[in-house]
Formats: sequence, C-alpha cells, structure tokens
Amino acid sequence: MKTSISGRFIPGLIVITFFFGGAPLLGADTRNTPININLIVDGSEALSGVKNEITAWVNQTLISQILAEGDRVTVWSAGSAAQVIFSGRIEGQSGRDGIINSVRDISASGDSADFSGALREAASAQGSGLSYTLLVSASPASLSSVLSGPQAGLMRFSRVEEFSGWRVLVVGLNLDARVRRAATAFLGS
Repeated sequence: MKTSISGRFIPGLIVITFFFGGAPLLGADTRNTPININLIVDGSEALSGVKNEITAWVNQTLISQILAEGDRVTVWSAGSAAQVIFSGRIEGQSGRDGIINSVRDISASGDSADFSGALREAASAQGSGLSYTLLVSASPASLSSVLSGPQAGLMRFSRVEEFSGWRVLVVGLNLDARVRRAATAFLGS
C-alpha cells in the first residue's frame, strides 16, 4: 500500500509548526503535556533601552499565551557570563510572577551577552518531552558573535521575530536528530 505525500507531510508539518511558533495557536489551555521553556535574555548594556518593552512582551506573550500549569521555565541572564536567574514549575500566579520579576531585575551591563554559554547549557540540560527556547537579543553584536562561534549549530533551526531595537529568536535546540528521523521516514517510506 502506498502512502500519499500529504499523508506523510501533514504530520511533519504540524510538528515543525509547533516548534517554530505554532504553540500559541494550540492554546495553553488545550494541551495536556507540560513543556520545558528556556528564556535567554540579553544582559548586555543594550538591554537598558528596551527592557520595559521586553518585560511587557514576556508578560503578554510567554506568560499569557504560551505557558500552562505544570510547564517548567528556566530564565537565563546572558550577561558577560550566562547564569540562571529563575527556574521553576508554573504552579499558580507565583510562578508567573517569578518569571516577570527575574526579567525585570536583570541588571544590564557590559558590551557582550553570553548567548553561547546559555544555549550550550540549555541544550545539555534538556530532558524528555517538548522544549521551547526563546532567545531575546537587544545587541546585534552579541547575536552575531554566537552565529559565528562554536554554538552556531545550535541556532540552525530557529525563527526570528523583529521588534524595534530588539528581537526574539525561537531556537529549536537538539532538533537535528528529530529532523533527520522525520526526513528519513518521509523519504524512505
């Protein structure tokens, strides 16, 4: 029995859509499986001018549209060295408040943002289940350093959303093996 192209293509498209921005379309209230979210925020001096906008975006988009009870969130400050500033499971309003407060409390300083370190550690810490990584960059120089450095491969599967003075990258960490399996299944069956 021969499977049609659309029969193999549609399920793969659904998975890819979820990883690259379709999660909000599913609605946080309609999913049963908790997800792991890494939020990596630029901690360089460039953050100073757009910090309020970024905090508002985190509240309106991540907290209001994506997160659901039981999701696990890790917030990174990518300053001169990457560090975890919040980690916890969303259980009521206190978890959501912890995320907002951690972003609001990032002290912006220095000329660089250690996105490479945060991405490397986030990729190595991923467990089972779905993961969603959001990298918030206010510094084009810091972003270009990760794109030309050893962690550039981690950015292979990503999508960029531009704002005035800053951008959000949805990064598909550790998707290489999944993409290869899906491509093999698609081409081999």
